[in-house]
Amino acid sequence: MASAQFKQLRRAYGFDEVAIVPGEVTINPDQTNLDFNIGDLTFSIPIIASAMDAVTDVKSAILMSKLGGLAVLHLEGVQTRYDNPDDILGEITRASNTEVTALLQKIYSQPVKENLIGERIRGIKEAGAVCAVSVMPANAKRFAPIIAEAGADVLFVQSTVTTAKHVSKSYRGLVFSELCEAITLPVVVGNCVSYNAALELMRTGISGVLVGIGPGAACTTREVLGIGVPQITATMDCAAARDEYQHESGRYVPIITDGGFRKGGDLCKALAAGADAVMLGSILAQAKEAPGRGYHWGMSHPHPALPRGTRIRVGTTGSVEQILFGPTSVTDGSQNLVGAIRTAMGVCGALNMQEMHQAEMVVAPAITTEGKSWQLSQR
Repeated sequence: MASAQFKQLRRAYGFDEVAIVPGEVTINPDQTNLDFNIGDLTFSIPIIASAMDAVTDVKSAILMSKLGGLAVLHLEGVQTRYDNPDDILGEITRASNTEVTALLQKIYSQPVKENLIGERIRGIKEAGAVCAVSVMPANAKRFAPIIAEAGADVLFVQSTVTTAKHVSKSYRGLVFSELCEAITLPVVVGNCVSYNAALELMRTGISGVLVGIGPGAACTTREVLGIGVPQITATMDCAAARDEYQHESGRYVPIITDGGFRKGGDLCKALAAGADAVMLGSILAQAKEAPGRGYHWGMSHPHPALPRGTRIRVGTTGSVEQILFGPTSVTDGSQNLVGAIRTAMGVCGALNMQEMHQAEMVVAPAITTEGKSWQLSQR
């Protein structure tokens, strides 16, 4: 007897469950073009440092820009709550595992100082670097004029889950079309994981979409809330929305896969799945220049009863330049990320990112373990 079905589930895939198929034609890796655009800005590598206090401060943002990428400064983190953020970062890294969650909640409960927003932005701009900053949707209207006046180049509006439509009895939510009209700088919005949410966000006039809910090494949203979609499927769905929006409007809105990366192969898979760029947290938190000093933590600790982030020890493996360009000193694929991307594109015969999007992919759950018994036994 047939049984009634309440919901139909579809299969979704993460990085370890898929593989890229080599192309029929190969090209030299040094001939590949990795250029990535946000609005009128062009970056020579498709890598963005995440808006997390353990990853990006003024100094690391300047360095990342000089290396051809982009780093996003979190304007609701310790950099704008404290005149002496380095001292606060030291407290976080020295705290014991039993103390750190309560400490983070206390630290992030302090108010943002609006004067520090302009000061941090100017610190990046005066060094000749591209300045990208991030705020939560709830504070975007309040901080946007300050951000624009200080001279920032890109505004990221980020929360765990962001949609173009928000229902609330207490206030009129942020309207992204109005925000885009109010300021001249490009607005990148996230995070989302579905075709419809990405398409609706693009229709508001924004300049980029962040893809990913809960895959980050320091994020516990998936465990606490049970919400998220594996990154390959999320990227492919949002890439389909990007292509549909380009078809209907003639405007190309890049998508940026955010979180869950551990090695170069993951970056390559995200790009083959349709991403225009990737946003990295824990990998770059391992840089000797990272403000987290070998630690990384989520940014949802301010919630007094339900923190959705944790501090993890990632260690220090090398400089930012070494992590991005090599030479690599490790064998786990966490260094020379740009070299990995260029090599994968060369093997796929992709001269640019649009051609990389056309690379064939297969479901391959044994891709990381097949024939690797000796490696696995020695880890």
